[in-house]
Amino acid sequence: MEIVRMPYSASAETRPHPRPRLRLRPRWWAELVLIVAVYAAYSAGRLMARGDVSTAVGHGLAILRIEKALRLNAEHPLNRLFTSTPALGIPADFAYASLHYLVTPVVLIWIFRSRPARYRAARTWLMLSTLLGLIGFTLLPTCPPRLLEAGHGFVDTMAQYSSYGWWGAQASAPRGLGGMTNQYAAMPSLHVGWAVWCGVLLWRHARSPFVRWVGVAYPMVITIVVMGTANHYFLDAVAGVVVMAAGALLTRPALRLADRLWAALPFAAAGAGADAG
Repeated sequence: MEIVRMPYSASAETRPHPRPRLRLRPRWWAELVLIVAVYAAYSAGRLMARGDVSTAVGHGLAILRIEKALRLNAEHPLNRLFTSTPALGIPADFAYASLHYLVTPVVLIWIFRSRPARYRAARTWLMLSTLLGLIGFTLLPTCPPRLLEAGHGFVDTMAQYSSYGWWGAQASAPRGLGGMTNQYAAMPSLHVGWAVWCGVLLWRHARSPFVRWVGVAYPMVITIVVMGTANHYFLDAVAGVVVMAAGALLTRPALRLADRLWAALPFAAAGAGADAG
């Protein structure tokens, strides 16, 4: 007699529960709310992290001494060049005052639209690194070269060329808003850090060779700009790169933790059950 094998059907008790499915591309409005909230919190935290001015000056001078001992103080020759050559100094000031706030969101939107599978990791990397930078501002308030006494040889190009732009003589902020910024948040340089983030994403995900090489050049240009305008020391730039590297290392564990927390939410489990049914 031939034995007919019935197809196996797992019961509800034995069938493994499917993992909640995350959207490939997050909802744009939810991302906008998240990013605005995080940036507002970062800006408020940066403002509240103002330390004692004398402490910040001491940190700045200590960095300068270390750089001189290691022969890394490229800020002086670059600052003299930008100060004596308006054709370099003025564009550099425009770049410092604007590209940080223009290129970064453009790259973020580009990743969101063209590489949705990479977006969550890119956004999380940027946010984690920015948080680490905020911790640095809080623990190590640092006077930038441009705010040191004149005897140290630096000229504030933002003040020198302020009549050419929208920024005031106090800071890179628009005129009248200089008091609303923390001018002693030089260590690490998130101008350089965010530029590295943009450069890595352009190099890894752009199809055009030209755009990929723009990604290589952009953080290098920003590093020269922040030193030539006397807004940062070279070691600030190095710290910006270190912060981005640390953020990159923390991104995958942070995403795994976020996924586990999401899966534990009641409505996420209910959605998974509906998908399975």
